[in-house]
Amino acid sequence: MIRTKQAIITEGRYDKIRLSNIVDAVIICTNGFSIFKDREKQELIKALAAKTGIIILTDSDSAGFKIRSFIRGFVKNGEVLNAVTPDIYGKERRKLQPSKQGKLGVEGIPDELLIQALRNAGATELDGGSPQENSDPVTRSDLLELGLIGGEGSSERRRQLQRRLGLPELLTAKLLLEVVNKMYSRSEFISIAKDTK
Repeated sequence: MIRTKQAIITEGRYDKIRLSNIVDAVIICTNGFSIFKDREKQELIKALAAKTGIIILTDSDSAGFKIRSFIRGFVKNGEVLNAVTPDIYGKERRKLQPSKQGKLGVEGIPDELLIQALRNAGATELDGGSPQENSDPVTRSDLLELGLIGGEGSSERRRQLQRRLGLPELLTAKLLLEVVNKMYSRSEFISIAKDTK
């Protein structure tokens, strides 16, 4: 498993599941072409690009390249890296037939080729001793203590904080934890959360 500083943007949930087995990173799904109309997710991707950088890893078919191009078009600031995989023809195990173009998607590419694609794109790999690694992460307990989950008005307080951080309002608490632990130290996050009214 490798750990990357950059968030990884991929197409679907099966891609995310596949990548989460070999990469320790924030992984965001575009849900295919839904990204074209999902303003919240676009804002999240922009915020991640500006703070940690992003790596776009979509399928090597025409749909994947349309999504990749669209993301590059709306992200104006920050680091955007492109990871590409070789054309491998076949079908994923869960599918009855190959894709329209007959190529394997991210979920079907072997581990070593996915890792190589990320490294070739310029992924910043973190090791256990890296200062970028969050050794004191924000936890669900912190969110509870800050009144951001589990209590009356917690959803609205969380939405206000997410707006202040430049994150989409509709993030789940779980995804909020994943994202802020890549973007902020625990003390920075708690300070900002306490200062948000």
